[in-house]
Amino acid sequence: MANLLANKNVLVTGGGVGIGREISLELARSGARVAITYLTHQPDEELELEIKEASGSELTAVKLDATSESDVQQALSDIGSQFGSIDVLVNNIGGLIQRAPIDGMDFSLWNKVMAVNLNSVFLVTHHALPFMSTGWGRIINIASLAGHNGGHPGAVAYGTSKAAIFGFTRGLSKEVAARGITVNAVAPGFIQATPFHDTFTTAESKSATIASIPVQRAGNPGDVASAVSWLASPQASFVTGTTVNVNGGQYFA
Repeated sequence: MANLLANKNVLVTGGGVGIGREISLELARSGARVAITYLTHQPDEELELEIKEASGSELTAVKLDATSESDVQQALSDIGSQFGSIDVLVNNIGGLIQRAPIDGMDFSLWNKVMAVNLNSVFLVTHHALPFMSTGWGRIINIASLAGHNGGHPGAVAYGTSKAAIFGFTRGLSKEVAARGITVNAVAPGFIQATPFHDTFTTAESKSATIASIPVQRAGNPGDVASAVSWLASPQASFVTGTTVNVNGGQYFA
């Protein structure tokens, strides 16, 4: 999709690692000017170089705690002022935090999971919308297969937060449709080579999950980035309020 996003400004939250990193690269390859936020995974020199080579523009990277409204407001103001507009927003931030059954989970952990996965999407979207021009825009929310099937043991809070992304996506798509902004979600299944599974999934669980995938392989960050790139492009202008499932056949409606 070379140059389909030429002269467009893109913001990818959590864009320094894993799925977010590949999304940032893929959108840069489409000609977009890219900004990312990060908290614990600062972009390395290799990513900065690849972004510049792909898009011709320097990568803008802003450290951000996306659960803090004051931090989000300042970061979006800085990025919006630098770019002039935000044409594509990819809400990629999220995490399991830790596995815990509901009867063993304290309320503070529940709130932390919701803050990282759901509140961050609201806050970044809320403060990005003033910089999104009327006439053309894309918002893409990264959900999860866990939002459909509840996830593996100890992931009820995570699955709940990701299921809420589906409702947020549908409702927001109606609110901003008249402004020419589409809103969609992408729900990845098992995506290997990501901090999520490196941290929370055992080798045995990984093997069992891969064996259960109908296409007989694990996903990779590029599989998700390709779906995001299409939704961000002019080719998807009549697609809004929907969820693209990227899971190799693990789940489909």
